[in-house]
Amino acid sequence: MGYGGPHAAFFAAIDEFKRSMPGRIIGVSKDAAGNAALRMAMQTREQHIRREKANSNICTSQVLLANIASLYAVYHGPVGLKRIAQRIHRLTDILAAGLQQKGLKLRHAHYFDTLCVEVADKAAVLARAEAAEINLRSDIHNAVGITLDETTTRDNVLQLFTILLGDDHGLNIETLDKDVALDSRSIQQSMLRDDAVLTHPVFNRYHSENRDDALYAFAGT
Repeated sequence: MGYGGPHAAFFAAIDEFKRSMPGRIIGVSKDAAGNAALRMAMQTREQHIRREKANSNICTSQVLLANIASLYAVYHGPVGLKRIAQRIHRLTDILAAGLQQKGLKLRHAHYFDTLCVEVADKAAVLARAEAAEINLRSDIHNAVGITLDETTTRDNVLQLFTILLGDDHGLNIETLDKDVALDSRSIQQSMLRDDAVLTHPVFNRYHSENRDDALYAFAGT
């Protein structure tokens, strides 16, 4: 989403500092007919505010990014977002299992969608990745960083195996998927949420009937 960034930022302030915040605050009110309406409750970014007081005049508007994030959440809803996250993490588990099976070492025990992998020849690995138009992070010493997202497919994971292990890696996605425990502990228990998210009706009422199920299902390529 958003080609990896930037993303909308969220912040809060106590009432004492609200007029030092950049942007506008929109409140819920009523119109002349008594219907619910949104109105500008406070503005701190308008050009008529003296330059020394308008601390946001040098800020770039982030509303488009906030709209993207909001509509993405509305489109998929809490169930869809969870399924997307589970699919990403499952592919990351499979990638980690395959690399470790072939003797490569991860620099961490816990992860969600990003792995830091120690390799013998970082320059060669990065060159193969660039040739395949895959962007890996050059980490300190002999390590590379790999991040998966909702656009990652099984074929991409196989490409990564080839980049890091060579053409004759002999790994099979389906076999690895069966071997990886369903109750993988690669995410710390303390990081797992058990509370409800996106409970407002707008995130649960309307979803498109034309969604691409490949975003949710591991079978999607």
